[in-house]
Amino acid sequence: MSKSVTYSSYLDLQKILSAQHPASDAHDEMLFIVVHQASELWLKLCLHELVEAREHIAADTLSPAFKMLARVARAQNQLISSWDVLSTMTPHDYSLVRPHLGSSSGFQSAQYRLMEFLLGGRNPDMVTMHEATPDVAAELNAELERASLYDEAVRLLARRGFDIPGEVLAREMHLPWTASEAVEAAWAEVYRHPNKHWDLYELAEKLVDLEYHFQRWRFGHLKTVERIIGFKKGTGGTAGVPYLEAVLKQTFFPELLSVRTAI
Repeated sequence: MSKSVTYSSYLDLQKILSAQHPASDAHDEMLFIVVHQASELWLKLCLHELVEAREHIAADTLSPAFKMLARVARAQNQLISSWDVLSTMTPHDYSLVRPHLGSSSGFQSAQYRLMEFLLGGRNPDMVTMHEATPDVAAELNAELERASLYDEAVRLLARRGFDIPGEVLAREMHLPWTASEAVEAAWAEVYRHPNKHWDLYELAEKLVDLEYHFQRWRFGHLKTVERIIGFKKGTGGTAGVPYLEAVLKQTFFPELLSVRTAI
């Protein structure tokens, strides 16, 4: 390794630490920027791990995938904790920053949307807001055509001999997942006989961890928004708290939740 490489140069800290450009004199705008920038970095790591984990699930090499999925769950804890820091901003503090945000909103985060798509929460309409950035829109549309992490898990069940209907396996990838009784029945067999299907059992629990932490992140977002702006509309044009409440009802892996009632 070259002796000219330093901590700062390796991490490109000059670029990272000079990427904060407050638009106001408000003290708390730095907090607002740093929390969101750090969240985007954690999302980048999550995507890096999830893409690779999906490939391992497709190849039926689950052990490396388990490590990657566990790492994502830890990173999700960092994302969840970010709300604790941001919630130190009071309504007055935010009122000094909000006029400078324009129509920008976390709702527009392409990485967040990509993570949703990758996990299986798919809504093609969500690409529309990114059409002004063709490269981003193309990346999101490409993801919509790939099998999601959950699609690959269900395909694995089929390859292991579970009775998964052809219409489930051949479904149109860009459409939202539709809960399947047959898929629930397959997971029920895994959960009833974990010693027989141990790696699938562990995969199921790793996926449940992702769902659990994602929902905790969404709930933290909801409560932070509620605490800071009450029931005002969001800067991106969403309904604010009511929109976030509706999102909480969305699930990525419905059969992994319903199976708990079935067994």
